[in-house]
Amino acid sequence: MGVGAIGSYLGAYFTKAGYAPTLIDPWPEHVDKMKSAGLRASGSQGDFTVAVDAMHLTEVQSVRHPFDIVFIAMKSYDTEWATTFIKRYLSPTGFMVCAQNSINDETIARIAGYEHTVGLIMSSITVHLVEPGHVVRGAAAGRDRGYDVFRVGELNGKTTPRARQLAEMLDCIDASRVTTNLWGERWSKLATNCMGNTLTAMSGLAAVDLAQIAPRFPLLRDEVVRELVAVGLALGINIEPISGRPAQAWLDLPPLDALPPAERSASPEALPQDRPAGFPPSTLQDVRKGRKTEVDYLNGYVSRRGREVGIATPVNDAIVATLKEVESGERAPHPANVDRVWELVRQAVPMTVIVPQG
Repeated sequence: MGVGAIGSYLGAYFTKAGYAPTLIDPWPEHVDKMKSAGLRASGSQGDFTVAVDAMHLTEVQSVRHPFDIVFIAMKSYDTEWATTFIKRYLSPTGFMVCAQNSINDETIARIAGYEHTVGLIMSSITVHLVEPGHVVRGAAAGRDRGYDVFRVGELNGKTTPRARQLAEMLDCIDASRVTTNLWGERWSKLATNCMGNTLTAMSGLAAVDLAQIAPRFPLLRDEVVRELVAVGLALGINIEPISGRPAQAWLDLPPLDALPPAERSASPEALPQDRPAGFPPSTLQDVRKGRKTEVDYLNGYVSRRGREVGIATPVNDAIVATLKEVESGERAPHPANVDRVWELVRQAVPMTVIVPQG
């Protein structure tokens, strides 16, 4: 349910492996292209095209046999309606898989039932739906780097036959395993999205390009994670390592107030003109397409949970405010928006970040 970049990639490989999935999506041109020419997957894992069973939303009413597994792969803001829509087609013993950014497992569980919900974290996988019927993967396969891209987890932390079954299915795409710490994995992946996706989206550049011309980018990126870790630990989450660093270690980084002012960002023209552009993360792809972003479910999620436990999140707050200005058209995507985030943080009322002990 949802055949954007990640849904297309999963669907192409599941089809190639013989699982015969049904691919349902609201984008007419994409569905029509898959129906007429198949679904192409290219990039770091090769290039192939497969004939797929694709459906428009209006065609789902013709489904006569219920689905055993439903992957919810919609944008976070479409989770509720999409789960409600497809729930009637789930078999009594079936389950839904949250295959999304952010933390939407409980939203799906409230609609489909906790006993019918499984979580899926997808780490270090960059995919882009470049045109109808064609998805491209950027980064090399995790299997080649000794890295488990897919982590399947039950909401209650147990290891179950269905979790093992799902991990085995996903292994046809890339390295996969079962985790007993779904929430800790979720917060670790949330940190990865919050530290890179939204700042790059407001800049109009991929992270590798933005880092070259925006000195404040790495400072803000680290502070995003420090705030997130403080909030997550206060909520009792056992956060898995983030970018190879233990969660607690992110709290030991120098705070922004201890750092000297950075130089202002340069214009994109300052980038070397002969270097290939970096692979765009999903939020930057949304901005380039003029679509609503998931910022309310990324940095905005951290801000909301921070308010619940009394922890200030000024950097995440400022990112939400600035990216919403970009979404509305009030600001154009530009590296100077990173400086805008910095200015908003400096203007914020000083608040003490409460660091959980133990």
